[in-house]
Order: sequence, then structure tokens, then C-alpha cells
Amino acid sequence: MTTTGQRTVAETARHPANRYGNRPTMKDVAARAGVGLKTVSRVVNGEPGVTPDTERRVQDAIDALGFRRNDSARVLRKGRTASIGLVLEDLADPFYGPLSRAVEEVAREHGALLINGSSAEDPEREQELVLALCARRVDGLVVIPAGDDHRYLEPEIAAGVATVFVDRPAGGIDADVVLSDSFGGARDGVRHLLDHGHHRVGFIGDQPRIHTAAERLRGYRAAMEDAGIATEDRWISLGVTDPVRVAEAAEAMLTGQDPVTAIFAGNNRVTVTVVRVLAEFPREVALVGFDDFELADLLRPGVTVVAQDAARLGRTAAERLFQRLEGAPYATERIDLPTRLIQRGSGELPPSV
Repeated sequence: MTTTGQRTVAETARHPANRYGNRPTMKDVAARAGVGLKTVSRVVNGEPGVTPDTERRVQDAIDALGFRRNDSARVLRKGRTASIGLVLEDLADPFYGPLSRAVEEVAREHGALLINGSSAEDPEREQELVLALCARRVDGLVVIPAGDDHRYLEPEIAAGVATVFVDRPAGGIDADVVLSDSFGGARDGVRHLLDHGHHRVGFIGDQPRIHTAAERLRGYRAAMEDAGIATEDRWISLGVTDPVRVAEAAEAMLTGQDPVTAIFAGNNRVTVTVVRVLAEFPREVALVGFDDFELADLLRPGVTVVAQDAARLGRTAAERLFQRLEGAPYATERIDLPTRLIQRGSGELPPSV
């Protein structure tokens, strides 16, 4: 029987050293019941040829050990994948909703179960979660990495766990990755502000260690350099996307001598906080955000954004994963997906000072 659908790993293993690899096996059941391995296999799979007394002894051993059949291996013998794992940054971030759904749809098309969880942007938690999924014998992984060193995955990949990274590349290993063009999208968004007469453009982004944040900052700098504008340190702020930090950064850029007349926001969470700041600000400030977000078109003015296709990211990564699981002999590849600028009004405002 093939199981479809989605479930969530509620918690990562808190003591991985005590859990990984310690699953009871059919050999353990056979030793406890005092029977052969084939007898245990017949009982587990409901096959005939076992006496009622022997079957009862085997079932008692199964109950005592907490043994669970490895459906993954069973289904793989039939040439199909049983389960894949999806590791996200933050399940609460609306960007990951369509991405996760797309991965789930591809998994369902292949008769597979999707198990997902959130790293909360913590590299240690990411590693624990990935290894917890591997301990549950998932056949493949789609990972949005929080860390920049993924050598811990080398033994799992060598053991046959297909792995595709999405949104950010892996660190320290050679693996497939599907990305949005963060550099090109940010460059286009900042150029759009410059084309509307702005020269003092601020950039508020995520933590610089994050690949997408670094690429978007690089796109901002490239656009400013192409326009012959020297950026000032006070126009740039990187850090956590906490609303307090972002609001303080925006207010600092917007006040004082020669304030910025436009802001480029590095992701949807930053954009939402900047929108709140600008709603209370006494003058109009142009805004372009990276990532679309719900209700952005209903604000006045609507928020101009650089949109990436989260669903296409998820589907492309999942399809690549199943190609790997089916034995596709491709070399590892970086797949870059384009972004698009959506003009709604905020990015078209002229300088007000």
C-alpha cells in the first residue's frame, strides 16, 4: 500500500547520539523470538507458512521491541519511492507555503509521503532535523539550508539518500541546487528606483551570512555602481528581520542630513515592516521589495516588488530529486530561475526631497 499526504516532524531529536541508528530491526525480533529471519519476514508481511504459536511469539517480540516495518525499503523493491523529507527555514513564512505545496504535489504524483520540518534559521537545528529524517529512512531530501557546511550529509548521500538544495546552495559538498536569481532581481529592482530619479537609495536586508541576502546586496551595489553612484555605509543595513531592528534601520536612513528617498527591502518580512514605518512617515518614500506578499496590491500605493516563483522553485527541486531517485546520471547542476518586477505604485514615486 502506498501512503500519500503530508505530515510534520513536530520536534527534532534532542539527543541524536542516543537515537540515530538504534531502530529495532527484524534481526532483533528474530533473536528475541528465537526464530529465523525469514519467519519474522513472513509474519511482518502477512505471508503464510507460520504456525499460530510461532506467529504469536514473533508478534510479542515485535510489541516488546517497538519494531516497525521499513516500508521505504519494501516499496523501493517495487521500484518506487516511499518518502522524502523537506527542510524549510520557517514554516510560518508565507514564501514557503507555495514552495512546500509544490514539493508535496510532486511527491504525491510519485506515490510518496512528504515529511517536513523547520530549521528556524539555525544551522545546528537544520543538521539535527536532516539526520532525524535520514534516521527515518527517507529516500530523498529537499533542503533549504540554514548553515554553510553540509559535509555532515556526505555519509547519507553516499548511502543513497538523494539530496537537492533549494533557495540557497549547499556548503562544502557538491549537490544539485535550484535558486532564484537574487542578484539579478535586486539589481533590476534598484535600477527601477534609479530610473525614477532616485540617487539616495537605502538597502535593508537579512543577515549577511545568508546566501540570498548577500546576493541581493551584491545586486544593489551593482545597480548603484552602474549608475555611477557611490553608496554610503549609512544607506545599508543588514541583520535579523526582527521588526524592531528593521524599523530602526529604516528610520535612521529616512532622517538626518541627506536622507534616502527610496528603500529597497531585501525580503518580504523586511518589506512589511518598512511599509508600517512609511505609513507614519510625513513624506512619500519610494519602495521596492524583494518577494511578493499578500495584500501588497491592495495598499495605497500598491507595493512594487521583485517576485520570485516559490511554487516553481519547489516543483523544480522536487522533480530534480525524483530524477535522481530514478537513477538519472546527470552531473550535479545549479538551476537559476528568473524573477520579475511587478510595478504597483510604490516603486514609481519620484523623490520628495
